[in-house]
Amino acid sequence: QVQLVESGGGLVEAGGSLRVSCVASGSIFTLNRMGWYRQAPGKQRELVADITTSGHSNYGDSVKGRFTISRDNAKNTVYLQMNSLKPEDTAVYSCNAEIGRVGYWGQGTQVTVSS
Repeated sequence: QVQLVESGGGLVEAGGSLRVSCVASGSIFTLNRMGWYRQAPGKQRELVADITTSGHSNYGDSVKGRFTISRDNAKNTVYLQMNSLKPEDTAVYSCNAEIGRVGYWGQGTQVTVSS
């Protein structure tokens, strides 16, 4: 059984910063790509950023230059540093991890950016 647990969401003013974390635990043999997705009310879920085991990262166009994804392979943890936050970044942020050939999701953490 695999669990992904996110933490670090919350309420922040526009222009502020937040860091969210996601820890994978359980029967983990091969933890491959990890990433963050977000879904705002009435919108489709979108990729925020993902990162491979070797550290190669990929970002959604709307967050390039503002967000940074990183991971600690020893801790099975992925981080998302969010700077210069905008009200349009408000969403539920969910962690996704590929373990072997199976994708797993966390429960999500709410990020709210006030104007």
